[in-house]
Parts: sequence; structure tokens; C-alpha cells
Amino acid sequence: MHRTRIFVIVIKTKLYDTAAKQETAVLVAVQTPEQSDTQTVEYLDELAFLIETCGAKPLKQFTQKLQKVHPRTYVGEGKLADIVSYIKEYEADIVVFDDELTPSQIRNIETEIGEVKILDRSNLILDIFARNARTSQAKTQVELAQNQYMLPRLTRMWTHLQKQKGGVGMRGPGEREIETDRRVIRDRISLLKDKLEDIDRINIGQRKNRTGVKRLALVGYTNVGKSSIMNMVSKSDVLAENKLFATLDATVRKVYIDGHNFLLSDTVGFIRKLPHQLVECFKSTLDEVREADALLHVVDVSHKNFEEQIDVVNQTLVDIGAADKPTLMVFNKTDLIQEQEIFENLQATWMAKKNNPAIFVSVLQKADAARIKEAIVKVLEGLR
Repeated sequence: MHRTRIFVIVIKTKLYDTAAKQETAVLVAVQTPEQSDTQTVEYLDELAFLIETCGAKPLKQFTQKLQKVHPRTYVGEGKLADIVSYIKEYEADIVVFDDELTPSQIRNIETEIGEVKILDRSNLILDIFARNARTSQAKTQVELAQNQYMLPRLTRMWTHLQKQKGGVGMRGPGEREIETDRRVIRDRISLLKDKLEDIDRINIGQRKNRTGVKRLALVGYTNVGKSSIMNMVSKSDVLAENKLFATLDATVRKVYIDGHNFLLSDTVGFIRKLPHQLVECFKSTLDEVREADALLHVVDVSHKNFEEQIDVVNQTLVDIGAADKPTLMVFNKTDLIQEQEIFENLQATWMAKKNNPAIFVSVLQKADAARIKEAIVKVLEGLR
């Protein structure tokens, strides 16, 4: 009788996690005498939100009080040594500075820190814009701003970006342009400018066809609810997310309210320390604001520094030549104000302030839709 032998071979396999590792970031800021402790905390919290919007995780914030930013390394040598020690201990991937760094500062900091990615606030904002650009115009504007930002930093790009594998701050022309030189980048900038001029001519033609129709534009700090109000008033589906710069392109909708036909446009949000390259490149998009008959200035009234945000928006409107237009102040997110007394004081203060009409609403409250529309009708009747 034959016996059959059965051999069982057990093969041990090792499973690997193929998911991309979330990058971690260290935040660095200098507090000058013009800046209060509260403002410094607020600025760093906003920087952390920018980092989270990019998909990275903030680890720790470093601040240093100085009369002015250190010309060589942004912070002092002792503080920089503390930052380097922390990065090595916790294996952070990125160090982000709350101001725009000069090319020499980047080189000096890189010498001390090593292969960790070094980004500044402008670099981070450009990265977010690159992630959110959808249309040809937005992509062209962002790429132009990135190339203009990169040009004076080209020497550093040759040595620094060769070590990178993508991720936060490396999106857009950075990886593609490692082997380029100044001449190629200048040629690319010239080409992008010509392309934007062609797009501008098309947009100007489209705006000329709107003559005779009143135009209102939503403006405000980023992430205050402009797109949500756009959707509420126009019954459209503009992207509205709890992210910074979710909207980059100017979206225009035709709206009809109580016998009034008008065009309502939603534009890119503003932010403090917005890179000047972006302001210049997005001026064509902001033509919707410049050429509007009136503005709806949306404010997150629940934000502890909303008045400073109003000042940032007002200064940007001055910069683009749109500060003299009739404006309705729309104080949004009233549902997040817990104390009734504070809410009543805010209403009393802002209702009596300046000559701009004001309304306090929450886009989450359906009853406030009618109040917003009623206030818009009053603005339109005032334009007559």
C-alpha cells in the first residue's frame, strides 16, 4: 500500500504600507516690536492652517522676539540651533517661515539645517494655488507667479530641489525646472504673459457684452464663506470648502431677485502677506472686482481678529484700485458667536460705523437667505 505524502510549504510575506507618508512641518516666526503676542499666535495659527491645507501636519511653532528679521538666517543663531535640534529629534520633513525669505537667507539656513525642505509663506501659498488651479487662466497665472518667485532663487534651486521627491512646496514648475537656467525661465515668463494677455482680451470682450446689467462682486478674506453666499443667492454650485483659497477663478452668475437682474461674481479670497507675484498675476481675475458696480464684503464675524482681516481686504482693494465702490458689509458665521451680549454689541457698533450698510447672517440659517437678498436689493436700488 502506497502512502501519499503531502508537503505544505508556508511562505512568509512581508506587507509594505504603500500609502504616502504625511509630511510633518515645523513653523518659525519672528515677532517684531510692531507685532503683539496675540497677533503672533494668530499669524502662526494661520500658517498652520496653510500647512494643513497642503496636506502636511504641523508639529511645533518656534517664535523669537527681535527688533527686525535677522538678515542672514531670519532668526538668531541660538534659535536656529534649537530648531535644527528639534528637526533631527522628531525627523520633521519641512521647516516653514512666516515671512518671505531672501535667496541668501535660504542658502544660509539650508547650510545649517541640511536636507530638510525649507519653505517660506509665499512658497506655501503658491503651492496651495497650484493645487487648486482648475482653469487654463488660473493655471497660467499660478505658473507665472511661481516662475517669477523662482527666478531670483535659481542658484538655490539647482542644489536644493535635486534632493526633493515632490510633496508640499514642490508642486508646479519647481521639479520640472531643476535643469533650467535664467534664460529659459525668462522665456517661459514672457510666453505666459502673452498667454494671459490673450485670455484677458477674451475676458474683456465678454465683459463688454454685459453692458446695461448691474454687477456685484463678493470680496473678503479667504475662508469666510463667500462661495457659500454665492450658492445661497444664485442657487449655483460653486465649490465651497473649509479650506484656504478653495476658489481661484472668478465665477459669474446671473441672478434675479424681486424684479432685479444682476450679475454676481465670486473671486479669490485675500490673505495677509499675499505674495506680490500673485497679486500682479491675478489682477486680470480681479478685474471682476474693479469693474463691479458694488461690492459685498464678506467677513467671518466669529473670527477673533476679523477687524484686522477687514483691514487686509480693504488694503488689497486699494492696491487694485477698487476701494471707492459702494459696499455692503456681510458679517457671516453669526451662529458661531456664543454670547448674545457680544453679538448685540457687534451689531450696534458696525451698524453705526462709516457709511457702509451692514448685515449679520449665517449661511447655515435658511431664514437669513431672504435677509441677504433684501439687503442686495437695497444696494441695487441705491445704484439707480
